[in-house]
Amino acid sequence: MVDNKIKELEEYAKINNIPIMQRDGIEFILEFIKEKNIQNILEIGTAIGYSAIRMASSFDNVKVVSIERDKERYLEALKNIDQLQLADKITLIFGDALDVEITDKFDLIFIDAAKAQNKKLFLKYENNLCDNGYIITDNLDFHGYVSMNIEDIGSKNIKALVRKIKDYIDFLNNNDKYETIFYKLGDGVSVSKRK
Repeated sequence: MVDNKIKELEEYAKINNIPIMQRDGIEFILEFIKEKNIQNILEIGTAIGYSAIRMASSFDNVKVVSIERDKERYLEALKNIDQLQLADKITLIFGDALDVEITDKFDLIFIDAAKAQNKKLFLKYENNLCDNGYIITDNLDFHGYVSMNIEDIGSKNIKALVRKIKDYIDFLNNNDKYETIFYKLGDGVSVSKRK
């Protein structure tokens, strides 16, 4: 049933133009969770619940708290999680991640929300990271735009977003508290670990 639901979610996301993780990106994260024995995950950006469902349904001992600010997507994610009877493993929070207050600690913080807010989200939630935890960020290639010359990008909005993503990459590269590795998987993934 889970496999069928995952295919259904992938199809739904494609038809409705909802951004979900690319297949090799999510497979990388699932392997990472297994390898590092991750048990508690904070996901920032639920969308329709695809990655939370993939993470929670793949491992018996994994619990996910996921934050979503878009009401329609939040309700869709709730429905999908209920259909798979994963409500005991996935806790959804409706709200803007920059306003939500969480006190729990997590083995993994997964940032997959508004790309322009990556740095603010990283700084806000790093206090929720366990001592040996990891922060993973998705979409750092942003459909190939990040590797382009900014002047070659036609849209002002995309130019501004790419600048923010490049600033975030610089922030990760120059952050003395973390060691970050970048992976050319999916739409570009980074893994940051405290030094």
